[in-house]
Amino acid sequence: MPSRFACSEHISNKKMKLIQTVKRRMGSDKNSKTPAASTDAVKTKTEKPSVKASTKAPGEGSVFAELGKLREAAAVDRTELFRKKLQVCGAHVFNFHNDGFQKEKEAKRQTLLEIVEYVNNTRNCFNEMLMTDVVSMVGANIFRALPVRKNVSVLYDPDEEPALEPAWPHLQIVYEFFLRFVVSNDVDPKLAKKFVDQNFILKFLDLFDSEDPRERDYLKTILHRTYGKFMALRSFIRRAIQHTFFKVIYESEQHSGIGELLEILGSIINGFALPLKQEHSEFLVKALIPLHKVKSLAMFYQQLTYCLTQYAEKDPRLCYDIIHSLLQFWPYTITSKQMLFLNLLEEMLELTQPPEFAKLQEPLFRRVSLCIQSPHFQVAERTLFLWNNDYIVKLIDQNRKVLFPIVIGALYTNSKQHWNSAVHGLTFNVLKLLMESDPQLFDECSSKHKSDMAEEEARDATRLTRWATLRELHDAQKA
Repeated sequence: MPSRFACSEHISNKKMKLIQTVKRRMGSDKNSKTPAASTDAVKTKTEKPSVKASTKAPGEGSVFAELGKLREAAAVDRTELFRKKLQVCGAHVFNFHNDGFQKEKEAKRQTLLEIVEYVNNTRNCFNEMLMTDVVSMVGANIFRALPVRKNVSVLYDPDEEPALEPAWPHLQIVYEFFLRFVVSNDVDPKLAKKFVDQNFILKFLDLFDSEDPRERDYLKTILHRTYGKFMALRSFIRRAIQHTFFKVIYESEQHSGIGELLEILGSIINGFALPLKQEHSEFLVKALIPLHKVKSLAMFYQQLTYCLTQYAEKDPRLCYDIIHSLLQFWPYTITSKQMLFLNLLEEMLELTQPPEFAKLQEPLFRRVSLCIQSPHFQVAERTLFLWNNDYIVKLIDQNRKVLFPIVIGALYTNSKQHWNSAVHGLTFNVLKLLMESDPQLFDECSSKHKSDMAEEEARDATRLTRWATLRELHDAQKA
């Protein structure tokens, strides 16, 4: 029984407190002269939900969900709903460097997928009224400051993992959507160029410096399609790419997207009409060939070689400019770049006509003779492989009176002094080939080389004798 008594007493105390609280409130209402207090209380009660709404993050899941689904909307309302979804996706851009707002991020991703699906299944969905919203949404999502490289001193490290873009779950869909826009037959280039203008192209080109190869691949495809569709922008795109190359050659030497830009240029050069315009030839000499000076040449060597080959096939006379520039930019100490230069040299020589070859044969084969004697066996070996090319051998044979005296001396020196056995074997094969080509000239060059070597040995002996005499005089003066 004591427990039941204690419980009833506790309940009666709660009732008394509640009655006293009600009386106090009623008394305060009677004493108030104006209804201001009551209205303030109403305001505070109604303002509480608005305060909670203001604390929601931009782009919260409800913002996307409240618009509804495009496929569920009436046909007459879908265009306007499509516009609203574009505006919402452009207005809410999330930070993927933290793990917050996962539900909201997923809601936006689903909305972007819905937009792409709508574009795929709807005709005439890109009219002039919507182009502003399309380009604004794309720009708001893709245009951003790229992260600074972790190790600025390292220009090229093939073993280093690329830094992937954390926002790729959204960016991939945005790029896919923009690609649909560019290739769509509903998009009139004359109307779209008001929105995809030069400023947009410049910002778009800046994104090629992204370290994420997935993003660069999308950028390459979209820019290529843009170049093909927007004829009014073609000249500007070429000049903008040229300016990007200038910055790499003369300023930073760092850029992740040179290979992709060169791939685009390869197809562009392939479509050049003949004869080549002066503008296109200047682009080759001023922007493409100097890229060989960049330390990270190996990153884009294949694409650059393809572009130069396209030029040489269009106009073989340009082989002279390419080879002459290669000799000027020749790397003296970096053997890996020497190998790349030798590979390109062989490809260019295959396209060189005899008149152009005659103009550059002497400086070219002086460089070849130095490479034959290179202590790095791969450089010497790669140079000797030039004689495996039938067309190059034919060019050498046509100009043998000029070239044999330059090359035979280097071959004889190599056969006696080089440390690598494989290089020795290749050297003897080349000597045999030259001897079979013109035995009389070979004997003359050999005897000339022997007499030159004898004169050089005599000069060395004379010099040593003079130094010995000077030392004796010096010692005698000291004594």
